[in-house]
Amino acid sequence: MEHTEQFTTTNGVRQRMFKGGAGDAALFMHGGAGLSVWTPFFDAMAQHVELSVPEHPGFGQSDDPASLASISDLAYHYLDWFEAHMPPRFHLIANSIGGWMAAEAAIRDSSRLVSLTLIGPAGILPPGAPYEDSFAWDAETSVRKLFHNQAIADRALSATPTEAQKAINAKNKATVAKLGQATRLHNPDLPKWLHRIKCPTLVVWGENDALMPASFARSWVDALPRAEVSLIAHAGHLPHAEEAGATAAVVREFISRSRA
Repeated sequence: MEHTEQFTTTNGVRQRMFKGGAGDAALFMHGGAGLSVWTPFFDAMAQHVELSVPEHPGFGQSDDPASLASISDLAYHYLDWFEAHMPPRFHLIANSIGGWMAAEAAIRDSSRLVSLTLIGPAGILPPGAPYEDSFAWDAETSVRKLFHNQAIADRALSATPTEAQKAINAKNKATVAKLGQATRLHNPDLPKWLHRIKCPTLVVWGENDALMPASFARSWVDALPRAEVSLIAHAGHLPHAEEAGATAAVVREFISRSRA
């Protein structure tokens, strides 16, 4: 699927963005690994929607302003970004720390959302749940914990990054630490405000997520007023990367029902 790479500016913050496809407007908010390429999942989604994929402030080629220092800051930033760069109504899809940003934005204002899809979102740590301190992992463990299929991890680990890629990886890692290390990647107040999200919500989880267990999905579904859950077999924390076709099919079907 053809797509463009462009830059947007909102409140003086310049962000890189991919855009492709046609149909209803949809937005994807990426996770802590950043935004490197137009992926097979994006391609599958763009066959049914017009997909925008911004690179968050603090990641990759996007600006890293000191004013955006927390998930709350980014939630408000994205509410402004939605107004500036999206139509009045659109579908929002988000993964991991991007899912946390999306949820924090939506509890503040979900009026523009036709639907919300959260793929393995950070943001909630259920009481008594095990906490995997990903910030203490070495580089290899950080990659291996993302995937159920270790052949994918092997390929990622065998690649030799360029100096530019090393710099981007370091920038992304520093931003994730800034946003989530002190809070253990969650906001204890988030569950009590999820009732403010009025749109239909799909919670997608990899059955074999080693970072945030699939059992975490229950806390989201219990707190959201119009939520359902879909588990993706043979997938870890990034089901949209590991099982792109299966994940895209689930999300497309949900969007279609939400549109109706």
